[in-house]
Amino acid sequence: MKSKKPTSSTINSIAVVIPAYNEEGCLELTVRHLHLELSTNKIPHEIVVVDDGSSDNTWEILIELTKDVPTLRPIKNLGPHGFGRAVICGLNNFQSDAVAIMMADNSDDANDVVRYWHKLNEGYDCVFGSRFIKGGGVIDYPIHKLVMNRMANMFVKALFNISYNDTTNAFKAYRKTVIEGCAPFISPHFNLTVEIPLKAMVRGFSWTVIPITWKNRRTGISKLKIQEMGSRYLFICLYVLLEKHLTRDYRVKPDEPRVTSAQPPERAVPLEIEKPAIEPSLIDTPVIESPDGANDK
Repeated sequence: MKSKKPTSSTINSIAVVIPAYNEEGCLELTVRHLHLELSTNKIPHEIVVVDDGSSDNTWEILIELTKDVPTLRPIKNLGPHGFGRAVICGLNNFQSDAVAIMMADNSDDANDVVRYWHKLNEGYDCVFGSRFIKGGGVIDYPIHKLVMNRMANMFVKALFNISYNDTTNAFKAYRKTVIEGCAPFISPHFNLTVEIPLKAMVRGFSWTVIPITWKNRRTGISKLKIQEMGSRYLFICLYVLLEKHLTRDYRVKPDEPRVTSAQPPERAVPLEIEKPAIEPSLIDTPVIESPDGANDK
């Protein structure tokens, strides 16, 4: 499965969605570094950090950071928690033309977001990073996780017949039309990192791969539990594989706009305009509304 040639127009702004759970030790550095890189390169942006039910000072740190980082938009995930749910919360609330998903632990290089931005502006719908191609690299990657990572990605490559070798990595960038075209998402945990890119490939969006770097966190505890994720990754892979072989309904067609609803219609709440109450004594009196709707509240 290969990517189509890029055909989309340029983008005007990018959001970075960062899920955060008990990241008081590294979140401030991540946000400040990201804001500095994007501002230095004059890239219009918003930083959407989703607090996923933290029990430490993560939220207080975010509120304090808004004083120095005007593009920061802290959000609390008040629903069920989990990495995937926090990311989906952020994806439902960003306003830019494109979005990158980034970790809160400062393991991803903020300069790679700048490179994502330039690649998206070449017309690609998706830009995927790989730590395992020429120019990429990892620092202090725990050996047992590295082995499991390589095995999992070899499995995905073979299953979908793709050349991309770092599908499980969360750090990727997408146009907003991709997020809208691949929704709704069903992965509540880290398997979302596989669901989004595989859906984008299967549904016909264009994509490219660039080398990126990754370094292990210096503070805090990793939230990825390998022993819990095997079956979840497998389920999502099989779920998207079935879509690939059994349906064409979601494929992007050259003559159709690449925009669909990211929110199911049944969840949309219509705006209700409240009319002024009519006193009983005036019940028989005609009510005349002004042409500009001044009688509406």
